[in-house]
Amino acid sequence: MKFGVNTWVWTSPLTTEELKGLASKVAEMGFDWIETPLESLDDLDYKQAAAIIKDNGLLVSACAAMGPDRDLIHGEKAIRDNGMNYVKGCIDACEVLRATNLVGPLYSAVGRTWQSTPEERARDTDLLVENLGELSRYAQDHGVLLGVEPLNRFETSFINLAEQAIEVVDRVDNPACKIMLDTFHMNIEEKSLGDAIRSVGSRLAQVHTCENDRGTPGSGHVTWGEVAQALRDINYNGPLVIESFTPKVKSIARAAAIWRPLASSPDALAGDGLKFLKDLMA
Repeated sequence: MKFGVNTWVWTSPLTTEELKGLASKVAEMGFDWIETPLESLDDLDYKQAAAIIKDNGLLVSACAAMGPDRDLIHGEKAIRDNGMNYVKGCIDACEVLRATNLVGPLYSAVGRTWQSTPEERARDTDLLVENLGELSRYAQDHGVLLGVEPLNRFETSFINLAEQAIEVVDRVDNPACKIMLDTFHMNIEEKSLGDAIRSVGSRLAQVHTCENDRGTPGSGHVTWGEVAQALRDINYNGPLVIESFTPKVKSIARAAAIWRPLASSPDALAGDGLKFLKDLMA
């Protein structure tokens, strides 16, 4: 099993120069894996970033940032098209970065919520399956796995539960289209974190291991023993990635509702979280 951390713990947006210092820090802390957010497709020199990551002996994934103009099921075709082009650009970036996974809410803009009838939801689901089908074929051609992430009810009204992600992924029916679960969102939405993980089973491409307040894993009330047992039950061997956000970066802090420091320092959050997860899964 690999243990990783998202660079949002320290900074946003991630630039090539910042990656030089962060990659060495992450490796020295004992992580195997680094996750690079793709807020803009122009923030990183991907070839240089790939070399930096490789030189530090790390594996890598990328996460998509689905904003208001990047939405695969929006009523406006121009916004849907922009979302499709953005995700394809992320896949291209992953290929150069040698990132195996592209994860995130690959369906709608974070923060967009709306009421829908069963008929409207069915229509949106059909549209998502069609668009994710195209993106999955593109990802497969480029050696990338997509990880569709359920979010909590305050960040989306569309996919909140593992069972909703399963419905979509099973209909897409492409080995490049899988699921990512995030324990922060699951802690809000799922009746049982363990049962949700077991239901996803072999569809699980990646896990964001986040505390209930997005702070240091192990410092809150997420049922970590249940999570660990479920991961063992499904023979999961993918990355466990700590995702959190620094309140110093105002744009991300507002989007993620980070109003106070979540640990004594970003280094402490990452380091203490890594120790907890390694002990948990030992």
